[in-house]
Amino acid sequence: MRLEPEGGGAVFTLSDEERAIVEVVADFVDKEVRPVARDLEHAGAYPARLIDRMKELGVFGLAVPEPYGDVSVSKACYALVTEELARGWMTLAGAFGGHTVVSHLLAVYGTEEQKARYLPRMATGELRATMALTEPSGGSDLQAMSTTARRDGDRYRVDGAKMWITNARTSGLIALMCKTDLSASPRHKGISILLVEKGPGLTVSRDLPKLGYKGVESCELSFDGYEAPLDAVLGGAEGRGFAQMMRGLEVGRIQVAARALGVGRAALEDSLRYAQQREAFGKPIWQHQSIGNYLADMATQLRAARLLTLDAAERLDAGERCDMEAGMAKLYASEAAMQIALNAVRIHGAAGYSTEFDVERYFRDAPLMIVGEGTNEIQRNVIVRQLVERDRI
Repeated sequence: MRLEPEGGGAVFTLSDEERAIVEVVADFVDKEVRPVARDLEHAGAYPARLIDRMKELGVFGLAVPEPYGDVSVSKACYALVTEELARGWMTLAGAFGGHTVVSHLLAVYGTEEQKARYLPRMATGELRATMALTEPSGGSDLQAMSTTARRDGDRYRVDGAKMWITNARTSGLIALMCKTDLSASPRHKGISILLVEKGPGLTVSRDLPKLGYKGVESCELSFDGYEAPLDAVLGGAEGRGFAQMMRGLEVGRIQVAARALGVGRAALEDSLRYAQQREAFGKPIWQHQSIGNYLADMATQLRAARLLTLDAAERLDAGERCDMEAGMAKLYASEAAMQIALNAVRIHGAAGYSTEFDVERYFRDAPLMIVGEGTNEIQRNVIVRQLVERDRI
């Protein structure tokens, strides 16, 4: 059983080409991902073959504009592709999440030389990218970071550490947030993004153990005298990194919301199937009001989350600021996915607690979206600031 991800009306209409792309990814998920995801996840195995298939399908190039990539899709299409991947295995959506944020940052802010150097290889997946924001003691307070890039002749000398960096071992390019001016006031004026490639002084020190989100690595990075050329600064000018990353995180939060949609949808699909097959007291369990109410709530939450996500995506495509809308989508979709996953466990009963069913995986994966790409507590701060900013007395 596969529920169709209805867009919710003509306002979210995709082109015929985009619909075909989403359907190709959905078929890939049904035929190649779902049959193997459980075993790969339990083994903690890196999904190399599935990543290679995503490259062949052109998934890594969906956020790369022409002429650097073959096809660039709307953010609504991007969100629905992300949802399909997460429906199969959330790990795969995460495997290209940071990559697409970096693609967006390069496309919007990169110099012509930076675009030409990185985007064509990123479009094919030959070069995969990630972003490095979080630090061991900083968490959501990005302005408090301690990673520094000091000018030393014609180079930067980078020192510091980053935590929870997804795809750190398998990515060849890292969008690193760091301080290039320690005396800047306010603090965010001294932050830049460096486009960092692997080299001496950069160590992927360890893989961090996780509750869920298996298969893809989340690592600690250590910079100790790492050297980067002066032209590694995104856009060519220091001090713009904080504002650049805040706009990049609009894409990131839409992506996280879409991941939550995929996890929630998988939990709902499995629950609908199980509730029709499983009988109790002489009838399918969906006919019992308590189970039926769970299913109705799950479907309603999922649809509302999708509409919020596509609304944010449409605003981004229109060139509008969407930090509030992306924050709303991420906040609501992640909380909905957590509740849907919990209800799926309830519907499955003891089977929902068994590793022989996928439901327990959804329940372990869902919390990541609540804390990833800025915690939901931070999202609420973003939302209320924008509410006041847009409607000042």
